[in-house]
Amino acid sequence: MKEGKFIVVSAPSGSGKTTLVRALLSENLPLSFSISATTRKPRGDEVDGVDYHFLSTIEFKKFIDQEAFIEYEEVYPNKFYGSLKTDVERNWKSGKHVIFDIDVIGALNIKKKYPNQTLSIFINPPNINVLEERLRSRGTDSETALLERIQKANEEIKFLEKFDKSIINDDLEKSKKQIIKVVKDFIDT
Repeated sequence: MKEGKFIVVSAPSGSGKTTLVRALLSENLPLSFSISATTRKPRGDEVDGVDYHFLSTIEFKKFIDQEAFIEYEEVYPNKFYGSLKTDVERNWKSGKHVIFDIDVIGALNIKKKYPNQTLSIFINPPNINVLEERLRSRGTDSETALLERIQKANEEIKFLEKFDKSIINDDLEKSKKQIIKVVKDFIDT
């Protein structure tokens, strides 16, 4: 099986990473999205197998024991996220590079395991106040969950320097052009 490349996009929640990943996927590039597995409950209109693979904690831990993840992390207490090896292998077999929309630690774990195959991109919010406004406008989290996300964002921003590229998402159209150029340059090398 010919191995492809990894594009890992990470950011604090509310930075616009998912929007930028969708912009990349809408381009005519040989990319395929790795659907993360998680133990958290679906939000809004999220669909199992499309947005995430929603698993119970027991199922997730069984996959850990089977070494079925390329990476996984306990992002919040008892809230696991991970990338299944089967997704990566399926995408590579179809001749595509794999794009991940994952947390900072997961992104750095993939970069560490596959340094020459991985492009790591950090999406930075313009500032923490804008990030908080974006999260509040979603209306999907309780106040406690929202404060937990903001605290986590402050921690995640400290890892910025460990990423290959950083994009400050203060102008969505400009950010889309930047991420598309960075990814095209990487997959063309």
